[in-house]
Formats: sequence, structure tokens, C-alpha cells
Amino acid sequence: MNDHRRPFARPLSRPPTLRQLQEGRWGYILAWLIGVPVPILILIYLLRGCT
Repeated sequence: MNDHRRPFARPLSRPPTLRQLQEGRWGYILAWLIGVPVPILILIYLLRGCT
């Protein structure tokens, strides 16, 4: 249904899917596997805002 009173209104955004939530984790896992120390990974995680 198209609402002509609000032509530029954006639809409500959907919550992130499980796949989208897991995308960043693979980078941390890969960094750990190649030898980056866990405390460094935790520091990066905290500096990025825990996202």
C-alpha cells in the first residue's frame, strides 16, 4: 500500500539477522588464528564500541 501523504517516508528498518550479527566475528577469529594476542583483540573490540 502506497501512502501518498508521505512520499519520502522510509519503511521501518528490520532488526539485524543472525548472519549480519556474525559477520564481524569472523575477522576476530581469523586474526586470532594468525597469531594476534587475545588481549589485543579485546582492546580493539572495546575501542570499536562493542558492536
